[in-house]
Amino acid sequence: MTNLISKAIANISSVLNQFQVKRFLAVVLVGFLVLTTNVANESGNKALTNKINQALDQNDSQRPKTTGEWNREARETEGAPGERLKRIAGQSAEAVKDFGSLYPDTAERSANAEQGKPTWAGK
Repeated sequence: MTNLISKAIANISSVLNQFQVKRFLAVVLVGFLVLTTNVANESGNKALTNKINQALDQNDSQRPKTTGEWNREARETEGAPGERLKRIAGQSAEAVKDFGSLYPDTAERSANAEQGKPTWAGK
C-alpha cells in the first residue's frame, strides 16, 4: 500500500514538473517573440494619424464624427422621434454625397453593377 501511494505521488510530481517546464518554455518563447519583434514604427503611425486627421478636417460635413457627438445628438432628440428620423435621413443623404465625391470611380462602377453592366466595362 505504501509502495502504491509513493508511486502515485512520484507520478503526480513528475507530471507537475513537466507542466512547469512547459510553462517556463512557453513564457520564454513569448518573451523572446515580444522582445525581438518590431511592433510598430512610431513615425509611420504618427504620419498615418496626421493624414487621417487632415482628411477628417477637410470634410466640412455637419454629420457627427465621434461617438460623443452621436450620443449628444441622440440626447438632444430623445423625445422627438420625428426630428431624429429627419436628422438621420439628412445625414444619410450627406454621407452618400460624400461617398460619391470621394470615390467617384467606385460609385460609378457600383451604379453600373446595379444596372447589370459588368464593372470592368468601359464608359
